[in-house]
Amino acid sequence: MTTRSSAPVRQSSVRAHNLALVLNTVANSADPPSRAAVSAATGLTRATVSALVDDLIAGGLVTELDPPPRTGAGRPAAGLALTAAGPAGLGLEINVDYLAACVVDLTGAVRQRFTEHADQRPAGAAGALAALGRLGARARLAAEADGLVIAGVALAVPGLVSGDLVRVAPNLGWQNTDAAALLRGVPELADLPVAVDNEANLAALGELRVAGANPDFLYVSGEIGIGAGVVIDGELYRGVRGWSGEIGHVTVYPDGRPCRCGANGCLEQYAGQEALAADEPLAAAALGIALSAVVNLLDVPVIVLGGAFVPHFERLRDGIEAELRRRVLTAGLAPVTLRAASLGAEAAVRGAADAVIREVREDPAGWLRRTS
Repeated sequence: MTTRSSAPVRQSSVRAHNLALVLNTVANSADPPSRAAVSAATGLTRATVSALVDDLIAGGLVTELDPPPRTGAGRPAAGLALTAAGPAGLGLEINVDYLAACVVDLTGAVRQRFTEHADQRPAGAAGALAALGRLGARARLAAEADGLVIAGVALAVPGLVSGDLVRVAPNLGWQNTDAAALLRGVPELADLPVAVDNEANLAALGELRVAGANPDFLYVSGEIGIGAGVVIDGELYRGVRGWSGEIGHVTVYPDGRPCRCGANGCLEQYAGQEALAADEPLAAAALGIALSAVVNLLDVPVIVLGGAFVPHFERLRDGIEAELRRRVLTAGLAPVTLRAASLGAEAAVRGAADAVIREVREDPAGWLRRTS
């Protein structure tokens, strides 16, 4: 019997691997590398690299820059860079009180951004997603007018997600909603692949892209509800069923206020957007209690506050840090770093668009097949 580990590797699989290796070497280089530099960095032969680069250029993923002026003997080599005029990701976000759409190109630059503020609860899932689809269609049209090709759609939702299905989004009042199918019902999006994920997970991935050297952090997304994304060793921790991060339903006061989820004393009843506006000191204390529990359990060194917490960050900081010092067992040995999200309120929709681009970068062979 042939096992997976002993099965022969198909030539197409080798090519796909090498295309991704070359593309990501170009993407992660501090300066535009030459073909020879890519060969040296990857261990692939120059002939192989040259053939792969030609394919990536033809597929609109890589561009070859003009060589710098000659300063000595020999001809300067042309550098390689990701193209800003190729595939782009369309990120969509639905939350209780707004809709958002964002287009990010292969270099990570935001090319289009649209937001509509309105209470989404009365519309129901079908109405809200139809409105979001129309907003996404506007973003797609503007991106295509700018010379981009939308590679796919990623949807950020404040709820528990399994595949395309939103199992429950308590603050929206959704249950077992096929969000991808409803989005594909918008004619302008019907031809695109659609992925659905929790908004805090996508926000954490968006923040990871700009987080610099620290690959371990807890991202906390503050809106009407509160979610979290856990990033360990540069990877998002999803849990066994993909439902990790529901910090908004961590109990901070067991006999406290009733929550939409059916329990009492949940964090979001004391630090969600509405509660935050009513009593910031109480919100800071509740956040500190919940975050201390997470740090004690997971030993994360950095906490990033995003969403509605960003404009209030300086006013929340002292109260949260006081609880962290009081409650985190290792606070005296390794204090936890608390900071505001670099992407602010845009983290989830930006992370959604980035997720599409990440798929292209991880599987350029798949993109080339789609466009051949």
